[in-house]
Amino acid sequence: MSVQPPVFAQLFQSLHPQEFARCANRFPMRRKSKRFSAWDHLLALSFGHLGRRESLRDIVGSLNAAPSALYHMGFRGNITFSNLAYSNARRSPQLFQAVAQILMTKARRLYQASPPHPDLPQVAFALDSSIISLGLASLPWGFYARTGKAALKLHMLLSLQGNVPAWAFITEANFPDMKILGAFTPIPQAFYVMDRGYVDFVLLYRLEKAKAFFVVRSKDHIAFEVIKSSKVSKNSNVQSDQIIRLTSSWSKKKYPALLRRVEFYDAENDNHIAVLTNNFELSAEKIAGLYRKRWQVELFFKWIKQHLRIRDFFGRSENAVRCQIWAAISTYLLVAILKQQLKIRKSLYEMVQILSTRLFEQTPVLTLLSEDSSDAMEQSESHQLQKLLSLND
Repeated sequence: MSVQPPVFAQLFQSLHPQEFARCANRFPMRRKSKRFSAWDHLLALSFGHLGRRESLRDIVGSLNAAPSALYHMGFRGNITFSNLAYSNARRSPQLFQAVAQILMTKARRLYQASPPHPDLPQVAFALDSSIISLGLASLPWGFYARTGKAALKLHMLLSLQGNVPAWAFITEANFPDMKILGAFTPIPQAFYVMDRGYVDFVLLYRLEKAKAFFVVRSKDHIAFEVIKSSKVSKNSNVQSDQIIRLTSSWSKKKYPALLRRVEFYDAENDNHIAVLTNNFELSAEKIAGLYRKRWQVELFFKWIKQHLRIRDFFGRSENAVRCQIWAAISTYLLVAILKQQLKIRKSLYEMVQILSTRLFEQTPVLTLLSEDSSDAMEQSESHQLQKLLSLND
């Protein structure tokens, strides 16, 4: 009779060891830590996120409290504070970035394979960034003038079909948002939804030439002339639908093509919003609705900061912080992939709440997450304690 792997190991079944090995070979350490591989490092950081550990010593102590379970959880090395601290300081964050990108591709394909949302195009992304404050003023790197403390900026391209990350990048906090438009390869016929911070006509024209569509909030000072105005329904929140041409000497040179300007009323925030797009086929109502979906990426930032370890860090070096952020994104993706693969109806929040206290249990994840949420939450702590005691008897 086969033994069911622990819940923590089941979570990582969507990441094939060979895929991870290829990433590890691309970004090797100059001097490897003793009996502590890159795979052990990723598992330890993910355990810290899911288990809500407070520090490296907390991670090490929690894992070593159940030594007989470590092998079944996927660990093969020595889980010590020195090994983990050494790896955090010296292993390239690009390794975990590459792993996160593999998981992003898998998650996006999974969610796009499901029936599309009726109000969304087949391929649509929301682009935004968020400052990750490190809460430390004494660090010699990452100084952010607005807060006077160290900070980094996380740029995220969120797939609106499923609200899963499709591309991410970490920069210094002062990096201009608009420049990130040149950092990824646009997908033809895909929609990119952005706020006004991304209005750069040089980079927007790059999307136009790549045959990709954009919906970006307009700035007030943009000079244009109206070529054509379309009628809008009085029952709609859309106030105007115009085809325009940029008129300032710089903008019309950098973006010589026509644009569409849609203005609508946002009743929820009592605000009038004007967006620019290079798509002339969708209705004005759908363009307005697509822009409102941009809030999903802000909700993602809020979720990951609240439920994973993004506000408190296990290390003080830039290397350690970047490793922890990429591990957080990978952990989120592993849970999102599991949700889609097993067709779990619970929210990601409910899943993380349950999984966080049942990581050592050798119970099928589908069975665990099919339980009633209230019963599962009430019993989770006692189940975890019983499991730890049985493993050490």
